[in-house]
Amino acid sequence: MTNLPELFGSLVYNQQVMSQTLSSSVYKALKHTMEDGTPLDLDSANQIAESMKKWAISKGATHYSHWFQPLTGITAEKHDSFLTPAPEGKIIMSFSGKELIKGEPDASSFPNGGKRSTFEARGYTVWDPTSYPFIKDHTLCIPTAFCSYNGEALDKKTPLLRSMEALNTQSLRILKLFGNEAKHVTTTMGPEQEYFLVDEKLYNKRKDLKMCGRTLFGAKPVKGQEMDDQYFAAIKPRVIEYMEDLNTELWKLGIYCKTEHNEAAPAQHEMAPIFTTSNLAADQNQLTMEIMKKVARRHGLICLLHEKPFEGVNGSGKHNNWSIATNNGENLFAPGKTPRDNAQFLLFLTAVIKAVDDNQDLLRYSVASAGNDHRLGANEAPPAIISIYVGDELQAILEAIKEGKAYDGKDGAKLNIGADVLPSIPKDSTDRNRTSPFAFTGNRFEFRAVGSALSISGPNTILNAILADSLRKFADELEKSQNFQSDLEQLIKREITEHWRILFNGNGYGQEWIEEAERRGLKNYRTTPKAIEHYLDQKNIDLFGKLGIYTEEEMHSHSVIKLEKYCQVLNIEVGTMLEMVNKDIIPSAFKYMNLLADTEFKMQRVFDLCDAGLNTMKKLNNLINDLSVNAEKLSALHETTKATEDLMQRAHSYAKQILPQMSVVREIADQIEPLLGEDFKPFPSYEDLLFSVQ
Repeated sequence: MTNLPELFGSLVYNQQVMSQTLSSSVYKALKHTMEDGTPLDLDSANQIAESMKKWAISKGATHYSHWFQPLTGITAEKHDSFLTPAPEGKIIMSFSGKELIKGEPDASSFPNGGKRSTFEARGYTVWDPTSYPFIKDHTLCIPTAFCSYNGEALDKKTPLLRSMEALNTQSLRILKLFGNEAKHVTTTMGPEQEYFLVDEKLYNKRKDLKMCGRTLFGAKPVKGQEMDDQYFAAIKPRVIEYMEDLNTELWKLGIYCKTEHNEAAPAQHEMAPIFTTSNLAADQNQLTMEIMKKVARRHGLICLLHEKPFEGVNGSGKHNNWSIATNNGENLFAPGKTPRDNAQFLLFLTAVIKAVDDNQDLLRYSVASAGNDHRLGANEAPPAIISIYVGDELQAILEAIKEGKAYDGKDGAKLNIGADVLPSIPKDSTDRNRTSPFAFTGNRFEFRAVGSALSISGPNTILNAILADSLRKFADELEKSQNFQSDLEQLIKREITEHWRILFNGNGYGQEWIEEAERRGLKNYRTTPKAIEHYLDQKNIDLFGKLGIYTEEEMHSHSVIKLEKYCQVLNIEVGTMLEMVNKDIIPSAFKYMNLLADTEFKMQRVFDLCDAGLNTMKKLNNLINDLSVNAEKLSALHETTKATEDLMQRAHSYAKQILPQMSVVREIADQIEPLLGEDFKPFPSYEDLLFSVQ
């Protein structure tokens, strides 16, 4: 039986290890660095590095690595051994404070948005002491930020840390107005991770899964998820063995994986961790995705993290549970029980409402990807339209404030809307609207539009930034107030009224909402290029610049990288689709037709009847002709698109021309599949993939 308290965090250089292995003065200095950003002196850094090295070697580590998150969306690492030459051909194991604090990996081969030439190779990794080092594969991994020689952010961690500091600064300004003596405010995160498990042997027979992470073809199986018998069902033995192994690996790394269950689609599952600070949560989620894939292979499985690996069943998201809390443990999104708490809560809630409405474009941008475009609005995920769900009771309170009327609570008590007599708001006064992209769930917001494969650093950087911007504007106004209570009430009423359109408690899946959202003037950016198109609007450049989160150059660079990746993903998908049509689907269909023709000839000679085979051959012949013609059309469109020099135009061409033609090719191919005999299938079917893991 696993001793979980002893196992948990055993491969993490956490505060418990620090306190046991460092002198009290060095440990105190490191704590100040972690909490306040106080610089470490070199002597302290050397002592920390020595402690880290000894601890890591005791756990079997032979190397160290600065572990960072470049703009590829995954992690990167370069391993260096602790080995140092010594006299007489011997070695010593060494690790210095300089090596701990700063590294210099080659930055030229990482995405940079065209801002750096290949010869401009210098880049720096800088230790992030707020995220604990850990051991992975006999290597001490030190979480770091990654920047260019000129200080430009080349990673996802640096902007996230900047956004957390900006939100801390602006939140403290607001809290001070309420007499709240908090010293620090941080954002917390709990990302629920959805994923699929398929058999590795079947996966290896699907070129689309190997090259693209999703199926480009696949006829609908006889049974999908229509029986509603997958969600929370008993977990199959092979899957539970995988989950148990995964839990062990994650617990060793100090990752608070708490919940596991089957999701709505066959072969789909979910893992949810306990909340922690956003920076640590982002690091741990990147690590979680890597470990999920690695552990799956031990069990002869493949973990699919693509947002839409299978057509016709649910895709996978990463529900981004986001909140903010003070150093005293006060959740600023918790309504509270006293009038003062409620007034403070309502101001923060109003700031969120304003932030989301003013920055719908940024939130859509933050979750934009080729994979997530397939998922959003596909009847199991929220639409691409950004809106906020607050629940009926909280919406009634906000409406009473907006209209300047008394709020008639469920208990029948009529309350005037004033800062000193605001109604008590129960923590769980809202239902859970699974169709909303941004839902208030009692003491946090659940950003449900985030895709399963996405790094959560980007969405959380933007969430922190837009809230910090709203709070900054509120603080600028209220700090000048001569009558705080009166001005607070007026501000809340004004902002709720101005941004009322963003609140929506209804069904986000319905066509009615799309039409209603258009009447309200809400943005509906259906594709990634459309979302990226508005990222460099002046209001966004000003927002990030004032808060010190992104420079205009960084924003331009990051938008180019996002566009390039979108085009690259679809370029690979088109190439894979055409190969599968020409090398797998059409040859398999011809082989089956040959068998049918041979059988038909023999049956006609003996019995003078056999219309079934002839009819099937006719159907296949027509479908193959259609498939061949449309595949050629796709190939020609692709060549034209690839030759388009303007990157934005190329991306729009992929969205508006290539994707629709890919759908046509797929539709024809998926009609061919059910007509082929079992032994002539070009690759494993949806039935094989979704129902083989027992």
